Amino acid sequence: MKLQEASFSLLNKLRTIYSASEAAAITDLVMEQLTGSDKTERMLYKSNPITREEEERLGYYTERLLQQEPVQYVLNESWFCGLKFYVDKNVLIPRPETEELVEWIISNCKFPIDQLEILDIGTGSGCIPVTLKRRLRKAVVTACDISETALGVARKNAARLGADVNFLQLDILDRGKWSLLPRFDIIVSNPPYIPENNKENMEPNVLLYEPHTALFVPDDNALLFYKAIAELGESHLNPNGTLFFEIHEDLGPALLNLLKKGGYQAEIKKDLQGKDRMVKAILDKR
Repeated sequence: MKLQEASFSLLNKLRTIYSASEAAAITDLVMEQLTGSDKTERMLYKSNPITREEEERLGYYTERLLQQEPVQYVLNESWFCGLKFYVDKNVLIPRPETEELVEWIISNCKFPIDQLEILDIGTGSGCIPVTLKRRLRKAVVTACDISETALGVARKNAARLGADVNFLQLDILDRGKWSLLPRFDIIVSNPPYIPENNKENMEPNVLLYEPHTALFVPDDNALLFYKAIAELGESHLNPNGTLFFEIHEDLGPALLNLLKKGGYQAEIKKDLQGKDRMVKAILDKR
């Protein structure tokens, strides 16, 4: 099978379940990993045959993709802030909105860089702490997650990308374990925030494959994790320390009210789609 034929075959099959643009984007990702060549190189050598091993892998990938498994899980990789992260079904796939959150954190760093203490809660793949450590080299970065398997993925990414991050298995809702943590200048989290009743509106590739414990919260307690982290901040943030959150677009006003009651000065930031997706909260000087 020639390279161009293989590419067209995958593209046409994906078009049966995805839009034309999504199918093309997925095809590019698959063919790049399969051949180790970028789009320009593949155009130049489109008449070259692919190997038997490549053809077998393509068949395996295609079978999984046609079951609407996310391409990031199929390929075990996802790009985030220009870095390639390993991902599997134990962790959420990094999103562009989270990239915006990381950039907002970096742009707000007013502390001397060598004194920054940063905590990421619910780290998943480790994309947030690894990227922050790569960009803020002298910062001391800690990341925690309730899932030991997720931490295994995060540790793998930190090692592969040369980021010295401290990892800790911790259920942040277990307030009795907070004494294990030091004080921080920045606490960041992209916690579960999707109400359970939103499941019926979600795409199958998310609902069927991504870890539900990292996605959903009870319908009657959507601020569950934000409340706990805000309380943690009251005892574990240094003076004028800052919380950074990714949020559900409908939770902004309720979260701002919660944070204000906790002694924070908070603001909402919209993402590039114009949705309320990020919150910064500064703990008043004590």
